[in-house]
Amino acid sequence: MRKLRKRLQPRRETAQREAARWQEDFSDYLRSECHLAANTVEAYARDLARFFLWLDGRQIPQLKVSELAAYPAWLIAVPLAPKSVARHVASLKVFFKFLQLEGALADNQADLLGSPKLWQRVPHVLSEQQVTRLLAAPKRGDPFWRRDQAILELLYATGCRVSELATMRLRDLCLKEHFCKCHGKGDKQRMVPLGLRAVNAAQCYLEKERPDLAAKGSPTSDRIFLSARGQGLRRERLWELVKKYAARVGIGAEISPHSLRHSFATHLLAGGADLRQVQELLGHASIATTQLYTHVDHTRLKQVHKAFHPRG
Repeated sequence: MRKLRKRLQPRRETAQREAARWQEDFSDYLRSECHLAANTVEAYARDLARFFLWLDGRQIPQLKVSELAAYPAWLIAVPLAPKSVARHVASLKVFFKFLQLEGALADNQADLLGSPKLWQRVPHVLSEQQVTRLLAAPKRGDPFWRRDQAILELLYATGCRVSELATMRLRDLCLKEHFCKCHGKGDKQRMVPLGLRAVNAAQCYLEKERPDLAAKGSPTSDRIFLSARGQGLRRERLWELVKKYAARVGIGAEISPHSLRHSFATHLLAGGADLRQVQELLGHASIATTQLYTHVDHTRLKQVHKAFHPRG
């Protein structure tokens, strides 16, 4: 038994080194050739790390399709939700395609893998009254209440993702012109108008709080939202702040920064905005993604039916 372990150990170490090399090369490929955002590259890396854990030293070129088909079942047993399993399988297909391009694989066995069927989840949307209560939640006396109020106002005013707000720079904010620049997935840029309340909240924070925060860290930092130590706020901290103020006004545990993005889109459509315009504001590559919001609010559909149907 000891002799067998000695023979297997070098093979396993070799496989681990090879896995680490492929992971590093794959991340470079995603960044340089696919131009994916840093968060997306990290997500692929996490999915791939789980695949190599399942692989347990086996060689990828020697894997049969029947063996690879056991991977989704293993993910379900972890357990992972169907949506997470589908994402892992999608990541694996991209990785195997990369191996093909590098000449490491002749055939892409991962292409034959199926994904679990997913229910279309209707996003959690706040009512206009709930949004009003949430945006008014930061009060004088709260640490950095001006900053927190500006964060909430901008999330709802722009519908941007929390990662987009976390990385937003001073040069991206044009308060006199009432718009800001969002850097979306794949570093795609879009211009989003700002309402007067968002402009006023941002201006108040920039003038009365941000200089003191910047002085505690790097005065030359160009991140808009800074922590108590003067560093750029992480997206996890932004998430925590939204949860904190949602709990304060009793909205519920399901609220997240993305809830404000969902509410932004739904309220625009309910107010009569064109679906293509909402797609552009959200930065969706496909209008099919934006169409999800047409199923959320039925008020406008009832009004249209009543106004135009002969027997409405």
